[in-house]
Order: sequence, then structure tokens, then C-alpha cells
Amino acid sequence: MLSMGTELGCRMGQVEQMIRYAYWTSGCKGIVVGLSGGVDSAVAATFCCRAIGAEKVLGLSLPSVVSNPADIVDAAALCNQLGMEHRIVSIDPMLNGFKTIPEFKESQYLIGNLMARIRMTVLYYHANRDNSLVCGTSNRSEYMLGYCTKFGDNAADFQPLLHLYKTEVYIIAQELGIPESIIKKTPSAGLWEGQSDEEEIGLSYAEIDNSLQALEQQRWKATTATDQKVLDLVQKSEHKRIGVPNLLIKQRKP
Repeated sequence: MLSMGTELGCRMGQVEQMIRYAYWTSGCKGIVVGLSGGVDSAVAATFCCRAIGAEKVLGLSLPSVVSNPADIVDAAALCNQLGMEHRIVSIDPMLNGFKTIPEFKESQYLIGNLMARIRMTVLYYHANRDNSLVCGTSNRSEYMLGYCTKFGDNAADFQPLLHLYKTEVYIIAQELGIPESIIKKTPSAGLWEGQSDEEEIGLSYAEIDNSLQALEQQRWKATTATDQKVLDLVQKSEHKRIGVPNLLIKQRKP
């Protein structure tokens, strides 16, 4: 885990350098990041602003009818603090369009995944239009558990937080001066009213991170019930962390 001081500063510097490298080598003119009002997107946006300048970063809030209005307020306050542009685009009209599909079925699972993919589509629309890159906001904890939507919130041109456990993201958020209203907020993907990440997973992020680190040290052999639950989630979601299966055969060089 991260410790305050030299190690933390070094890791933060590495993240900013990675963002600059992705930006410089792409030939793009800016970065687009989706702002949920949560700590992950706040930290990712702050890193982008530090790396290439706030004037080149666009923050998009993409609420639906079930979104918490406080999340928009927090996102706007963060953008004002950083000096970056902030826009709000409701995804409800797009979501309603999908509901016209014949035999459309609605459930928390189906709607949640659909919302995540609609949001990423909106981010990429703006990125394509403005010749920009899409910044991902996934952390290592959620990535390893598969707590994300394929081609939704796990899609991006670069992922500055993917090597950081959720508990480490909180440490860095404090160091970066992220507003307390964001840091102390209950983690939520905002996919339905009152949704909580930790309640949905069934474990706290502290428990998840402790188990992930223990499993890595134990060569992915569980020794506790919590470790086993985390291991089961890791194994079940492996398909989200590997490339798409294909039958492409590499041709021999002449």
C-alpha cells in the first residue's frame, strides 16, 4: 500500500508522466473525462489537469433520472477548483430511445449496463468531435473484481488509476486536495436510486483490498472466507480482463 512521502510523490509523478505520454504521442488536442461526482473520476480529472493543463481537459457529467443532484454540484465545484470546463448532458433521452426496442426488458442489471455504455458512447462522441482522448476512471480493486461494464466504464484510451487500489485512491485524493464532500461520499455507480458499491459487492473496499493483496502474496490461494469470496469474483470476471477471443492466424513474414 502507499505510504505518505517520497513513495506517494513518486507514484503520482509516474501517473502524470503516463498521461502526458499518452497525450503527446496521440497527436490529440485534449482529454475528455466523465465526472460522476465520485472520488475516482475526481482524482483522474485532477491528474489530467496537472499533466497537460486544465484548459485542455473537458469534464462531462452524464446524469439520469435516478442520479443524485448532489453529484452534479460536486462535479461542478471540482471543475471550478481545477479551472477545467464542465458540461452536463442528460442520458435520459438516449436511454428512452433504447426502450422502444421491440420486446425491451427492464431490470436493474440490464438498465445499469445500458447506462454505462451510453455514457461511454457520449464521452467518445465528444472525444471524436474535438480530437481528444477519453480518460478512464477505473481503479485496480474494481478492475480485478470485474465490477465494471464491458465497453462501458472499462473502455478508455488510457487508465491512470488502474494500478491503484480503491483505498490508495482515497490517500491520493487527500494529497491532491479533492473536496471532502467527494472523498466522504458513499461510493456508488449511480445506476439506480440509493445504489451502493460496497453493498452490491457485499464487502467493504478495505476488505477487498486486503484480500487482493493477500491473494497476490499467496499465489492466489484463499485462506479465509473473505479471500475466497474475492477470489471467486476475480475468477468469474476474468473474461473482462483479457482480449477478445479470435481465430486470426499470423502470416509468416516473406
